[in-house]
Amino acid sequence: MDYNQILFAAFEVVVRAKGEKPIILDLREITVITDYFLVTSAKNSIHLKALADAVIEKMEAHNITPQRIEGYQGTGWILLDYGFMVIHLLTKEEREFYRLEQLWHGAKILTPTTQS
Repeated sequence: MDYNQILFAAFEVVVRAKGEKPIILDLREITVITDYFLVTSAKNSIHLKALADAVIEKMEAHNITPQRIEGYQGTGWILLDYGFMVIHLLTKEEREFYRLEQLWHGAKILTPTTQS
């Protein structure tokens, strides 16, 4: 799988797991820390962990493991770092507070299509 296929597979998992307002930010032209952010909201902490578990499971099925996982234990923000892609799973409150989309306002927004 190439990076786009992996990115869109993660996006599809988030959509199927009922992540709210998922968005992909293409950061390649504005930073070297990663190529993409996938950001989505969860309804509550249980949903947050379910989203993380679903993404991790899908990526591991393709032999892709996160380089780092942050916030899995009892926070409103779980970060899954896959190197070229960082997935931010946040509760609605955390997303509204940190406003990653506004912080990285120079990023292109990608809108992949998903199959239902």
